[in-house]
Amino acid sequence: MKKYYKALLFGSIGTLVETSEIQRKSFNQAFKKKGLNWYWTKEEYIKLLNKSGGSDRIKEYAKKKNTKVNAKKLRDLKTKLFNNYLKKNHLKLRPSVKNIINLCNKEKIRLAFVTSTSKNNINSILFSLRKSISQKNFSFIGNSKIVKNLKPNPDIYLLALKKLKLKPKECLAIEDSQESLNSAVNAKIKCIIFPGKFHLNKKFNNAYKKLSKLNKKIILR
Repeated sequence: MKKYYKALLFGSIGTLVETSEIQRKSFNQAFKKKGLNWYWTKEEYIKLLNKSGGSDRIKEYAKKKNTKVNAKKLRDLKTKLFNNYLKKNHLKLRPSVKNIINLCNKEKIRLAFVTSTSKNNINSILFSLRKSISQKNFSFIGNSKIVKNLKPNPDIYLLALKKLKLKPKECLAIEDSQESLNSAVNAKIKCIIFPGKFHLNKKFNNAYKKLSKLNKKIILR
């Protein structure tokens, strides 16, 4: 008899949908609106992704450019532009994600969205993905307001385990960045790295597996 995990935990927006290019363009739009002569190319943005958090990226870049900016306000404008794009456009799930979600539903494996991003981002993503997925698909959906410490701290995963009433060994996490992977590992949950296009060449420490495509074998214990 096949033995499955009891829950599959999608940890970040990027594990469901590819948004890095939309994010990059939103940053550049925000810079232009604020009269900044800044433009992040794909290559530059990939390097900047080593620093987590939009505000921190902006601060570091402003320091290099010897320019004073309100990083939080600039990040907030970028987020608004990003969310507006999502509300006007239908996005598609990453290849293989829909199949694994369907399989989990068939085998009665619970799904969770263990993200610690803002509620606005989550709502915009789910709205944009409404033709493929909905909030009802998930037994738990996290956000930045329900835990004290964000990733790479394990708080959001520990809360998910508590709400799902499951042990770490009964779950499998899927993440797309080292920082988020650390969050799952710190909660003692096995984690598959499923990197997006802007993270493909990065090395990931402590990942259970690194996959470019999800397959039915991952839910077998």
